[in-house]
Amino acid sequence: MPDFRVLFCLAFFILASCSGSSSHKRKSGSTASHPMATTLPSSGDFHHCLGDLNKEGVRYQLTPDRKFDNGCYIYHAVTMTSAQVPVTHLGPLQCPAAENLAYWIDDAVLKSAKVWLGSPVIKVESFGSYSCRTRNSKAGAKISEHGHANAVDISAFDLADGRRITVKDGWRHGDRHTKDFLHAVVHAACRRFSVVISPDGDEYHQDHIHMDLGASQYCR
Repeated sequence: MPDFRVLFCLAFFILASCSGSSSHKRKSGSTASHPMATTLPSSGDFHHCLGDLNKEGVRYQLTPDRKFDNGCYIYHAVTMTSAQVPVTHLGPLQCPAAENLAYWIDDAVLKSAKVWLGSPVIKVESFGSYSCRTRNSKAGAKISEHGHANAVDISAFDLADGRRITVKDGWRHGDRHTKDFLHAVVHAACRRFSVVISPDGDEYHQDHIHMDLGASQYCR
């Protein structure tokens, strides 16, 4: 007998790819904006993005623009506190990145949890967003997208039944459904973000999923 979870998940992703999004005027994963690191969004784009966040029911606060001599900056950013469910430890995040994070949570995380884990996600945990540092904190490296408030690191998902799914433990040591859930949300993130790095990516990402909207293209 075929596994109904597999069939359900396949049907979900096929429908998602055909219809784009369930939210009114929502950007589809394939057309989500990927701003270049050297091209900042205009004021008009920023206000349009804020309108999309409001339609999605995202809770956030505006973050003042700041620029630092070492190449870090915060520009047209918001600090999110929830997107359908609470998201912890987020700092400033450029509005397009915040928008895609909210859509990813709504379209991928919440739905995939019901399919693979059988319990709703009630909270998403992060390691933060803005951090003025180089890539992987290496001396002499380029400024990380975290230094542009253009990246977020997701570490865990709390479920209504009391379980806590961590990237660190679940990716390699979780049961089959936990692994399927984590891989599903990573694949979905790759349709929203330019760069997605999971524990399969490198030694620096063993306990979280990195997602950013920088100029590079990478998904692993």
